Amino acid sequence: MTKNLILLGLPGAGKGTQAEKIIADYPMVHISTGDIFRANMKEETELGQKAKAFMDAGNLVPDEITNAMVADRLSQPDVVENGFMLDGYPRNEEQAKFLDQFLAEKNDKVSATLYFEVPDQVLVDRLMNRGRADDTKDVIAHRLEVNKKANLPLVDYYENHGVLHTIDGNGELDRIYADVKSVLDALD
Repeated sequence: MTKNLILLGLPGAGKGTQAEKIIADYPMVHISTGDIFRANMKEETELGQKAKAFMDAGNLVPDEITNAMVADRLSQPDVVENGFMLDGYPRNEEQAKFLDQFLAEKNDKVSATLYFEVPDQVLVDRLMNRGRADDTKDVIAHRLEVNKKANLPLVDYYENHGVLHTIDGNGELDRIYADVKSVLDALD
């Protein structure tokens, strides 16, 4: 059976770094919502044009458009055959429910949700070190608060569904990845 993963964690938690390691060892397709949006806009699909209109106006793309783009991507043969690792989706409980329903209709489900937990001060330090010129401590702190409000209900949602695995994302990269591998290998 294919593995279907969701990566959760605040900015700076190391999702991208761990995603690269996971993809090197497991045959699933790494799907970032940013990539899906860019592809749809570049190809000027109907969904891409709708999303672009919202983004150009400085607004969030509504769930129904995001869900439709994700559903389209998850229906493609490479994902059906190899499973997926979602990064940046779902962003709220409504999207999580949509994903569960979409997968259930295909007799599939989320295998595991990996939540990379890192202390706030470590996140601030990481983001300050890799950050942009406009990233002040206040801006970063605000971004973390906004992301916490979005992430924590999802952590609860997946915990209630029995698929949440909290990974200590603070420390040595190989140790963190060893924890990730132990979760993934137990899914077989």
